[in-house]
Amino acid sequence: MTTTSVAAYAAASANAPLEKTSVPRRPVGEHDVLIEIKYAGICHSDIHQARDGWGEGIFPMVPGHEIAGVVTEVGSGVSKYAVGDRVGVGCFVDSCRECAYCKEGLEQYCVRGATGTYNALDKNGEPTYGGYSTHIVVDENYTVRIPEGISLDVAAPLLCAGITLYSPLAHWNAGPGKKVAVVGLGGLGHMGVKIAHALGAEVTVLSQTLRKQEDGLKLGADHFYATSDPKTFEELAGTFDLIVSTVSAPLDMDAYLSLVKTDGAFVNVGAPEEPNSLNMFSLIGGRKTLAGSMIGGIAETQEMLDFCAQHGLGAEIELIRADQINEAYERVLASDVRYRFVIDAATI
Repeated sequence: MTTTSVAAYAAASANAPLEKTSVPRRPVGEHDVLIEIKYAGICHSDIHQARDGWGEGIFPMVPGHEIAGVVTEVGSGVSKYAVGDRVGVGCFVDSCRECAYCKEGLEQYCVRGATGTYNALDKNGEPTYGGYSTHIVVDENYTVRIPEGISLDVAAPLLCAGITLYSPLAHWNAGPGKKVAVVGLGGLGHMGVKIAHALGAEVTVLSQTLRKQEDGLKLGADHFYATSDPKTFEELAGTFDLIVSTVSAPLDMDAYLSLVKTDGAFVNVGAPEEPNSLNMFSLIGGRKTLAGSMIGGIAETQEMLDFCAQHGLGAEIELIRADQINEAYERVLASDVRYRFVIDAATI
């Protein structure tokens, strides 16, 4: 396949609606695979970037970093994949490959910065375009295999939502004997509940209201509390070994840190556009850890997919046509999705 144009949905400028267009894809290089995209998840970060919430974006922008598809062509030097393989692409498609983090399999923390699947410039200075399209060309080393035990539609959100929660849960040793709380039951949070439960932890959901309580318990939560009720913070003080916050809005950090045990950790994976503040005594008063976590490396992403296949885990999705993307964005902002929109790429 030579350089060609493929159908895609793109935002022409910040805050512009996404419309059908075409974007270029590079020729399949020696170590590249051409992927026919079957499904692409809609992540809240897609909305942040398409609307310049995190700073000036590169437009036109084709969002999408939760990509599931099938290999249709391989480069001459490709050894990991063959035509017909089921594969996924997550939040980045390259990194420097030379720094200590890349060599350790922590490409997401590449010193020079990993190359985003979209809204980034590749090594040739060309913009990257994401998964709201029919095809993508990716280096085999930045592609992962989707096990047969997971259907491609529910696998797509695992490439961001799944790994974003798996990585901190694994790093902070969520498992039997550990009390874990997930803040927010949305696209990220619902996967956190499923994964923490599968790891063997005692799982609590902390949500603004009890509106999603029935869902939370079905997904694997042992307990469900409303954070709008002040009694929640009194009752749960000093309870949790680990809290993972998935929300993209400022929180009362002092209140949430009061729920963490001595030597416990509060880990943020959500990315609010506004800054948070806290009283440092909330940390030093209990030798508590306030941390952040961002997706996972390629090896850990594959580990997560294999774990999800082993435990029968996939995202809870609402499948949409490509011409429903703009409506889906508004519904995400209104928390009106259970729990991840996934675009059927056949409709692009």
